[in-house]
Amino acid sequence: MDILDSIVIGAGQAGLSSSHHLRRLGIAHVVLDADDAPGGAWQHRWDALTMQDVHGVAELPGSVPPPRTTERANRAVPAYFAGYERAHELPVIRPVHVDRVTDDEGILVVHAGDRSWRTRTLINATGTWTQPFLPHYPGMETFLGEQFHTVDYPGPEHLRGKRVLVVGGGASAVQFLGALAPIAGVVWVTRRPPVWRDDDFTPEAGAAAVALVEQRVAQGLAPQSVVSVTGLMLRPQEQAAARLGVYDARRPMFERIEPDGVRWADGSFEPVDAILWATGFRPAIGHLAPLHLRSERGGIQLDRDGRGTTAVKDPRIQLVGYGPSASTIGANRAGRTAARGVQRYLARALAAVEAG
Repeated sequence: MDILDSIVIGAGQAGLSSSHHLRRLGIAHVVLDADDAPGGAWQHRWDALTMQDVHGVAELPGSVPPPRTTERANRAVPAYFAGYERAHELPVIRPVHVDRVTDDEGILVVHAGDRSWRTRTLINATGTWTQPFLPHYPGMETFLGEQFHTVDYPGPEHLRGKRVLVVGGGASAVQFLGALAPIAGVVWVTRRPPVWRDDDFTPEAGAAAVALVEQRVAQGLAPQSVVSVTGLMLRPQEQAAARLGVYDARRPMFERIEPDGVRWADGSFEPVDAILWATGFRPAIGHLAPLHLRSERGGIQLDRDGRGTTAVKDPRIQLVGYGPSASTIGANRAGRTAARGVQRYLARALAAVEAG
């Protein structure tokens, strides 16, 4: 079996950026993508999410991003990614669902069912969308209404006129409340009081937020999302919900779930028809487990004090869209950094062979 110089797993923003830079450097590779069509996680977002609603899609290298219009994001971004793949002739193979990555005497073997690929290096760009985090609360299984996570959110029209409990303190929860409050009854609960920011989100503020995530990755801790440390802001489309007092009426987490609603420790009860768990995601890195990349602190430590993309425990592995690069802008930059990391590793390996 031929041995590739590199394999990219995932064809979202980070994976396509990585592939683009690998091609520019002349590094032979393929991109393995689990989806049936281009678009990454964007193709799975709810229909009501438009390009005006998203927090931003950074342009892929050498291109222009889709305009901020009322077009559905789950159509616009996949079309953009598909066009990019064609224009740059990126070597994407799909659908390929990677099960695990193993080591065979110094060569990485990427397994996907009965297929496998061998490679000298790997860029992991699998993101988080396939790993929704759903906390367990007593009585969840007894609830008679509907329960959704962000990953299977049906859109606001499905919940029109219902009483909806929104769980979570991040940007997604704020966005859901903004869409639902004018057409449904909503209750917002979070584990901690939300942190709002009333100043402008300047480049300096963004850099400071990213630095906090880098510190965790540098220490081998499980990464927090960049959004989790930036604080929350209300956009124009959420002002109607704000006028209804939804954000000011936040309640602490309930104690248990009952068939018709939720109950707090003080005995108070709130009847609800649906629970929307906006409780985030975790990195989709289970397939890397055979390589033992995690530190004793639970995360994968990256080089350059958390600013790089190279796994400290194994320099053959690059992670993009992980930790500080888990944003569209960060993913683009990480793609370039990862490709250069691959180039450096291959050069060192070749030099070692020639010297040996």
